[in-house]
Amino acid sequence: MLRDRYGLALSTSSVAAHEAYVEAMDLFLSANAGAEKAFARAAREDPPFALAHAGHARALQMRGRGREAAAVMAEARATANGCSAREASHLNVLGLLVDGNGPGAYAAILAHLHDWPLDAMIAQPCCGVFGLIGFSGRAGREAEQLAFTDRLAPHYGEDWWFLAQHGFSQVEAGQVTEAERLLERALAGNPRNANAAHIRAHVHYEVGEQEEGLVRLDDWRRDYNREAQLSCHIAWHVAIWRAAAGEFGEAWRVYEGDIAPGGAWGPPINVLTDSAAFVLRAELAGAPVPDGTWTRLSDYAARFFPGPGIAFADIHAALAHAMAGQGDRLERIAEAAAGPAGDMVSGLAEALGAYARSDWEEAIALMAPWMATHERIGGSRAQRDLLEFALLGALLRSGRTEEARRLLILRRPAHAPAPPLAELQTAW
Repeated sequence: MLRDRYGLALSTSSVAAHEAYVEAMDLFLSANAGAEKAFARAAREDPPFALAHAGHARALQMRGRGREAAAVMAEARATANGCSAREASHLNVLGLLVDGNGPGAYAAILAHLHDWPLDAMIAQPCCGVFGLIGFSGRAGREAEQLAFTDRLAPHYGEDWWFLAQHGFSQVEAGQVTEAERLLERALAGNPRNANAAHIRAHVHYEVGEQEEGLVRLDDWRRDYNREAQLSCHIAWHVAIWRAAAGEFGEAWRVYEGDIAPGGAWGPPINVLTDSAAFVLRAELAGAPVPDGTWTRLSDYAARFFPGPGIAFADIHAALAHAMAGQGDRLERIAEAAAGPAGDMVSGLAEALGAYARSDWEEAIALMAPWMATHERIGGSRAQRDLLEFALLGALLRSGRTEEARRLLILRRPAHAPAPPLAELQTAW
């Protein structure tokens, strides 16, 4: 019987389909380009192989191609006869995900992993800061994420994919030293695992190793396909480090070529969030922002995220609309925000509106109450520093320099010696 890399039996007798499926899993789990093509090839080699169709649908969904994913998932369901119990449950989980039923998928994943903990394609949607836990809108979700990977850790040993995902949970929960060890092992197991290289950058960021992190990640990404899943976001890490170092010309070059709309490929959520976050952080670091930059981002947000629904995207869309002076678009987010973090989206949209108007005291008053629980909007700690630094910027511009300094020391002490805010560097 043919099995996947984790030893799970596959309902195919085609060696070619099996080889393509294993290749697709590795590409998908390492965030490298070509996973959807490899899954599709596995399905062509053995059309009744339902898991190949389901993997193809999931890979398309991850690349922001939802309509295509739904059509391919329909093929998977149509070929489900003859599946094992494990494969039928696997199909059910991925079907719920492609259908957009996150709560149902999460419950089904927990039940599935109780019986088949090594089904990595089913564990993956709950890993990382963009997963079902990361985007749950729940307070305490960082601890929940760590508990999830802690439970799975005994089953995976030295698996390069899981070591990286467990390390990310540890980084976000503040266990940075432990995470560093896991990520080095993950990279030793697969040096081209983009997830591990990316998460290793988060370790550098969290401990304030800007120069080392920049050199390491910039070198690693030279051989990374520009159309791969994390291309845009890995470039974001490089760009914000360049801007923080005052290398504004290079930072903007990376932004325009690898992050901004019209630059390198990326799922729309990455293009929007990484672009908006870079531009604000570059401005806070002292870089002049070219005319039309915020309008371009506001138009992109209005096109790809016309209505609120994903808190992390909504916050960045609100920032783009506010900074572009698009009051109607901003008001729509503030008024129509929904979901488990809708209250936070609405409150922060109003705060960002005040920030864009240079109403610093109002921005501080509206933003400060959300700082203790902003993990609810999703994203990593590094990404949510957008809010931390916006608050610091408002404090500085309102003349509250000592308060800004204390806040940075208390909340982001690793960044205090070289704060990525031009005005705070001057005041230091």
